[in-house]
Amino acid sequence: MIGKNVKVGACIYAEDMKNMVHFYRDILGFHTQWDGGDFAEFETASGYLSFFMYSRKAFVEAIGETYTPPKGINQTFEIALWLPCFNDVDVEYKRLQNLGVRFPTGEPKTFSFGIRNFYVADPEGNLLEIGSTKEK
Repeated sequence: MIGKNVKVGACIYAEDMKNMVHFYRDILGFHTQWDGGDFAEFETASGYLSFFMYSRKAFVEAIGETYTPPKGINQTFEIALWLPCFNDVDVEYKRLQNLGVRFPTGEPKTFSFGIRNFYVADPEGNLLEIGSTKEK
């Protein structure tokens, strides 16, 4: 396998598929043709199977394990959502703020290494970094 030729997909394991699909589809605006089952794929600019969700219950049954989800904010990973420019970051922050979304680190910040971002926690405590690397 040659890393640069591999397409990467990110999966979130969901305790409550209905609530999680609602957040990613209706709040964040990712399109899905979810049928109410244990799997939901979301359309992104990154292509097929780049972002999807699977029922945690179905997954642990499939691998024959038990799982205890982290309490509060999940500090084991994040998913970064990159917007075209800094202004888009600010506009998205205000939009999500009006919808009552949880921001664990507060409002957008610009860092000396060239990223402007903020963090959102989904209903199950997974962190999403929403940012940009381009000022204009």
